Amino acid sequence: MTSNSSTTFSGKNTFHNSGIPAEKITKEQIHQLASEAIAARDAIMKFWLDRCEDKQYGGFLTNFDASGNNTGTSEKYLNTQCRFVWTFSSLLRRGGDKEYERLARLGIDFIIENFWDEHYDGFYWKSLRSGSELDKGKIVYGESFAIYALSEYYLATRDPRGLEYAAKTFDALQKYCADTRYGGYREYFNQDWSPETPGFGGGDRKTLDSHMHLMESFTVLYEASQQEIHRRKLKEIIDLIIDRMIDHTRGSGLNQFNLAWESVPALSLKRTWNAERFGEQPAEPTQTTSYGHNTELVWLLSRALEIGGFEKEPYKDIMKQLMDHAIQNGIDWQYGGVYRDGLRETGKPIVFEKEFWQNAEILVGMLDAYKTFGNEEYLQAFVNVWKFCQKYMVVENLGEWRTLCDRKGNILDGNIGNPWKVSYHTGRSAMEVADRLHEIEGLHTK
Repeated sequence: MTSNSSTTFSGKNTFHNSGIPAEKITKEQIHQLASEAIAARDAIMKFWLDRCEDKQYGGFLTNFDASGNNTGTSEKYLNTQCRFVWTFSSLLRRGGDKEYERLARLGIDFIIENFWDEHYDGFYWKSLRSGSELDKGKIVYGESFAIYALSEYYLATRDPRGLEYAAKTFDALQKYCADTRYGGYREYFNQDWSPETPGFGGGDRKTLDSHMHLMESFTVLYEASQQEIHRRKLKEIIDLIIDRMIDHTRGSGLNQFNLAWESVPALSLKRTWNAERFGEQPAEPTQTTSYGHNTELVWLLSRALEIGGFEKEPYKDIMKQLMDHAIQNGIDWQYGGVYRDGLRETGKPIVFEKEFWQNAEILVGMLDAYKTFGNEEYLQAFVNVWKFCQKYMVVENLGEWRTLCDRKGNILDGNIGNPWKVSYHTGRSAMEVADRLHEIEGLHTK
């Protein structure tokens, strides 16, 4: 992905009432986009391959400025270390060389040695760079990424530690976090799995975010283990998300809930990206929805149904509803890209910034929806966001994305890496986009 991409797409004066360009995308353009996606994937991976290894302590460095310079990684978060492991393992599964395997093993060694709790089970939330203990909290969001990375690592390397620790983490979630009264999982705990404090501590909250990532992790765990218990829990969480966490009237994802699954205005919770991010914050408490999150949910749901061997047809209506909601409300047809947050009641955007992860995920979601439903609007939306990202999000000559832009693409946070942002959203998006564009290209040439 480069800022001087040769992709051409006009349709400036040919808009539907919805604002979506009416001009069809040609097979030549799809071929060009597929080539760009491969270049994007390789550029992102080169950025991290050249920088991320912590040769002093093991594991990975995360903090890099707008020029790609190391700004000092003082803390290592469980989810970010695991995201590197997942990235390198996924590339290895796609035919990558032994360097990816070496780095994935490096990450596995670090998180098992430094984050695994031998007494209570589960992984700690974060450590100092050296791996010494800092925050022993058990956060389901982080545990889910441990399962995700360990399962992918096992599938890529067949190192038995991957499946062993993924299964042990899954078992700990069932033992300590599963809510046998209301369903789903409580999310915020102390080291001994006693619940965290309510409010900012999150002890009285459930979120779509964590449950969506549990669906993501259970998908790969079942793929790795083929155990029926993992498949059954995957199906449970799929149906829980559909039944409890989506506004079926408006076609948008809900955000936060109390333990009884009543939707509640969102708080900024401890140990979350929202609590630590830079940028505009909606007035709190607010009932918001994320267009990027909703589309990520759709493509992860599609993958979960496929790996689990479940029928897709019963879920298609809500999947299309979520995608259409994003197109109608979240895509910026004037300047390009996807808005950060919208109001659940109206669907309309309230935070107009363009952040890295929503834009990365909506690229995959729109291509997935195009493959599933065949509507040209999804492909148009993909090109809209793709062009914006190439021009404004990607750092020229480095390949990776900056963190945050305003609506018009002006830089608000130019840093390329931070304790939350590494290779996961952008790298995975590039991989998935390249795969899907090749499939779509094949369909167009038949």
